[in-house]
Amino acid sequence: MLFITACATSQPQDAQTAAPSPSTPVTYHYACDSGETIAAAYPTTDSARVDYQNTTYSMQVAVSGSGARYVGGGLEWWTKGSGSGSQGTLFQHNADDTSGKRLESCTAE
Repeated sequence: MLFITACATSQPQDAQTAAPSPSTPVTYHYACDSGETIAAAYPTTDSARVDYQNTTYSMQVAVSGSGARYVGGGLEWWTKGSGSGSQGTLFQHNADDTSGKRLESCTAE
């Protein structure tokens, strides 16, 4: 017959470590041809938060042929490349899930 025993110790409440807090997403800044600026952060791999003309738009990832495409709030944010010099384009987003009028063409700073 085999007996297995285990011992556990508990730490005092003040010695326990708290669960790590979610990290703050990095914000990328884009300078647009029109003179506008766009700040984009990516809280998860499936979402983006885009600040444009004093409004923050929460967006979700969408299908794209290339690059990363996010839609929400009647807008569409499409990026290609990474780091400084990457390109970002802001479009109106049509109800039929297609890209509408281009609003901004931007380059990451």
